[in-house]
Amino acid sequence: MISMKQLRYFVEIAESGSFSSAAEKLFIAQSALSRQIKELEGDLGTPLFERTARQPRLTPAGLAFLPRAKAILIDVESAGRLAKSVGHGQSGTIRLGHASTVPLIGQLKEVLDLYLENATEVSVEVSSESSEMQLMNLVNNRIDVGFLRLPVLHQPNDITLLPLYTEQVVVAVGVSHPLSSRTCITLAELRDEHFVSIAHPKRGGLSYLSFELCARAGFSPKPAQIYSLKSTEPLLIQAGFGIALLPISIVRAFALHAIEIEDEGCESEVVLACRDGDSELVATFSAHFRKAFCVG
Repeated sequence: MISMKQLRYFVEIAESGSFSSAAEKLFIAQSALSRQIKELEGDLGTPLFERTARQPRLTPAGLAFLPRAKAILIDVESAGRLAKSVGHGQSGTIRLGHASTVPLIGQLKEVLDLYLENATEVSVEVSSESSEMQLMNLVNNRIDVGFLRLPVLHQPNDITLLPLYTEQVVVAVGVSHPLSSRTCITLAELRDEHFVSIAHPKRGGLSYLSFELCARAGFSPKPAQIYSLKSTEPLLIQAGFGIALLPISIVRAFALHAIEIEDEGCESEVVLACRDGDSELVATFSAHFRKAFCVG
């Protein structure tokens, strides 16, 4: 069977122009080099060199074999680099999920950009999913990492939640809304307002938090005639269909009017979710965000 060593020896002789020069560069005895080439020619069933008094010349078979041998060596070297890169978490694809209320903007985008600058062989496949769906997809190996908002109602085993940052939750209204002149408000004053969000006690993330905050103030959010999932809520607010409780980052991104809430506990925590003991690629990605956000 042809070995990689024989291919390297053959290419070196062809490029060096002599057995003696090749043996010197390869740090082996010329007799051992000649023996390996004879074995190679025996396996192929044809001579690769014409032995002359001055220097060996490639036979027609050798001339045909040389570019293929070089290509094989290059492919093997490339495959080795790729395997090493993947094994050290420097190459591959990361399937990243994020809640619609955790858009890749601001500091989160800056940290992701820095990671990609230093991991040029890594690609990131992004999908927008609810916090609870991200956890399910992590368990089922459909995504590798998730950016989601607490609280989560059911944290699966073997899933780690790494806290990243906490941000203020405010009342988001359009610039023409009657409340747009307000700078602060209590939750109780929102009792008769129409919410374009779907506040649901059985969903995690911001939906659950919104429901809890309103319930704590003694009412259930009154749905607007037109309401939406989180991804299009800012557009409905801009159009004047109602209000929503949103993180301050979303409000600023869509140029909505923010009204601070006077009640306590109006904060939302963003976490990175990943499987315990996942690949080195995912571990490196998670460690980058842990360091960037100065998490323990």
